[in-house]
Order: sequence, then structure tokens, then C-alpha cells
Amino acid sequence: MEKMTAYCGLNCTECATLIATREDDDEKRKKVAAEWSKLYQAPLKPEEMYCDGCLSTNGRLFRHCAVCDIRICGLKKAVANCAHCDDYACDKLNNFFALAPQTKDALDQIRKGLSAK
Repeated sequence: MEKMTAYCGLNCTECATLIATREDDDEKRKKVAAEWSKLYQAPLKPEEMYCDGCLSTNGRLFRHCAVCDIRICGLKKAVANCAHCDDYACDKLNNFFALAPQTKDALDQIRKGLSAK
């Protein structure tokens, strides 16, 4: 599976929901629903565990991805991900980096590659 980097820098291809969707695996959907329900203290159902990835514009999205401010901004600006944005790194992104620091590293690497061109 080709790597898909979300607008925020998460690697969608490592997401359990995307994997369950691509493999059409109901057992994996049940497992991720149970794990994420505990982790995020929110009731999630296996039938909600469908996602074609953050970059999808006409596919299925996990409910948070559908309303994610970072994703919505990236779509409006028509960038491949936030590393390509002229406003990198904005407050929305910096707040997210505090929760998921690996995403900053991923986007910084992409940005470094852009400046080398």
C-alpha cells in the first residue's frame, strides 16, 4: 500500500480504520472500534470504522476526519498536505503537533524535500 500522508502529517496508511476498510475486514473494524472507544472515551461502533483516507474527497471518512479543521483548511488551500502550505506551521497545526509530535517530524521532512527542489 502506497504511503498516504494526511494534511496534518499522520500516516493514513498506518491507520487501523483505513486498513480495515481496504481489507473489508469486519473483525478489524470491531477491534478498532473497541480500542478507540476506550482510548478516546467515546462510544464507537464497528459500522463507523470506514475511511478511505484523509486525502479522499469523495470516499468514506471516519467521523472526525470529516470535520477536522486541518483537513478542511488543506482542502480549501488545495495543498497535498500542510508541508506544502505557505502558512506552515499555523496555530491549528502547532496545537496538533503538541498532541502528536511525530506529525511535525513527518511534515518537516516533506518540507525539507520541497526546499531542495
